[in-house]
Amino acid sequence: MQLYRNIACSCLLLIAVACGNHQNANTITRHLPFYNDASFTPVWIDTASANYRNIHTIPDFSFINQNGQIITNHTFDGKIYVADFFFTSCPGICKKLTSNLSLVQKAFANDGQILLLSHSVTPDNDSVPKLKQYAKQFDVIDGKWHLVTGERKAIYDIARQAYFADEDLGEKKNENDFLHTENVLLIDKHKCIRGVYKGTLEVDMQHLIEDINTLKQEP
Repeated sequence: MQLYRNIACSCLLLIAVACGNHQNANTITRHLPFYNDASFTPVWIDTASANYRNIHTIPDFSFINQNGQIITNHTFDGKIYVADFFFTSCPGICKKLTSNLSLVQKAFANDGQILLLSHSVTPDNDSVPKLKQYAKQFDVIDGKWHLVTGERKAIYDIARQAYFADEDLGEKKNENDFLHTENVLLIDKHKCIRGVYKGTLEVDMQHLIEDINTLKQEP
């Protein structure tokens, strides 16, 4: 009889441990990596670490959106945002990319903490009226999604030096080379890059939505 009691106790103990482990697993918070350079090698680092001060961040910028409003880095202070690059006359992937980003806009339409920022890579051609027309075509919500134009050099510099656009193709570009990338980037509240996705793939946009929800849990 004592043997049976010992076996029963052992079984109950194992069940309790298993349940406890399952509960702990459910309470673990997934942390997104940081991206510091054009290789897009993920780096996991504690924000309390001294090395966190060396994490790459998006620098100051100033552009004009589809409503003729000046949009700066301060527009995104304390916000999570999604950045990409396009041009309104693009006959191919830009329309697919913008259409896919509409899924992200829809997912967070009522969440003021989530914004989108699309930079024109043909700013000399993409005037404010053209951006406005393009915005209407894709049901862009004013204040939620900014389509911006500006000085070509400023856009290309921030694209390649801050967002690492084009650089992942393995060839160093100069300022005269046309900028073309399908990458969509997730930027956190502190202006750090936390995710890189292919904007032409709808499945990647679903991953982006999931990662935004994960990022929202961070302070």
